[in-house]
Amino acid sequence: MARKFLYFIATMIILVIAGAFVLNIWSKELTEFALVPRGDFVEQQPLDQNAYQDPNMWFSRPGIGIDDPARWQPASRETGRELPEGDAVGGNFAVFFVHPTSYLDRTKWNAALDDAESQRIARLYVRGMASPFNQASEIWAPKYRQATIGSFLTNSPQAVSAKQAAYYDVKQAFAFFLASVDKDTPIVLAGHSQGSLHLLQLLREQLAGTAAARRIAAIYVAGWPVSVEHDLPALGFPACATAEQSGCIMSWSSFAEPADPSLLMGSYGASEGFDGKLRGTSPILCTNPLTGGIGGTAPATANLGTLVPDADFTSGELVAGAVPARCSENGLLLIGDPPEMGSAVLPGNNYHVYDIPLFWKNLQTDVGRRVEQWSAGR
Repeated sequence: MARKFLYFIATMIILVIAGAFVLNIWSKELTEFALVPRGDFVEQQPLDQNAYQDPNMWFSRPGIGIDDPARWQPASRETGRELPEGDAVGGNFAVFFVHPTSYLDRTKWNAALDDAESQRIARLYVRGMASPFNQASEIWAPKYRQATIGSFLTNSPQAVSAKQAAYYDVKQAFAFFLASVDKDTPIVLAGHSQGSLHLLQLLREQLAGTAAARRIAAIYVAGWPVSVEHDLPALGFPACATAEQSGCIMSWSSFAEPADPSLLMGSYGASEGFDGKLRGTSPILCTNPLTGGIGGTAPATANLGTLVPDADFTSGELVAGAVPARCSENGLLLIGDPPEMGSAVLPGNNYHVYDIPLFWKNLQTDVGRRVEQWSAGR
């Protein structure tokens, strides 16, 4: 199982993410017919107050041991060595990771917690995307009643309610996480796509301006565009301006060149920012995973390790020096000529599916450095 997550990233994540881009191929009506639920939104009953005390409500948490998907370790192409799975010996920090959408069903607006297929896929997402943070002393990745992919293709009241219902579970999980982690332990927040969306709401509504905000060493919200003008000021945390900064936000959206981001930019421009205004042509926040700061350019030699799948997607390995990165004027992260990552590249040379694997080893280094800076400042 440990070696197969890239196969599922290639075959499943593309289905989850591609819904946001199929308008380029299908008509709006056909897209909605294929992916948007027909029925009414069913109000999700609140979870029991002690729901997240149950270890079965978590994909990853302390005590799971070798079955913890976030503790997966890829092999290096240079050495061929694969580190053992299990509780890693690393820095003293705790990670709260929220996985992206794994529910593709259009019969319901929200996934049930006992939906076997979406839970299976979500577990694989945690394995592939939370693993760069596996040097943490604690990794927590909750299960939640995620909104289905179709809820991201419409602005209907049902879709809004579905996403909000998913957020309430994440909010409850985070409250338990926060209470469970020692108050002197630095905290790292990380997510991708729908997971990043929920983390952004958590920042605005639960952390900005609170005492708990001082516990945050770093925030990684990959794969969800953040407007510098209309979103960032409401989050209560600055963007990471330098590699040595702590208590800041990293966010990026990856495209190879020539890039055609028209689908992403059209949806982004028509959406409402956290200040209630349309995002329009406002620049997207681009923090470069290779430089650790806002904007800038870095050659492929600065990339310490990209997680590259094999031809059949049954395995993967870390490859150093494979991918460069530079931030464009509109805030996209451009990675040069299309790298050979597999068949999960989206229209327009959009490497959204690989936002985290492209920079796997740099992210592992980045989070350790920011935690050290957080600790040194206290």
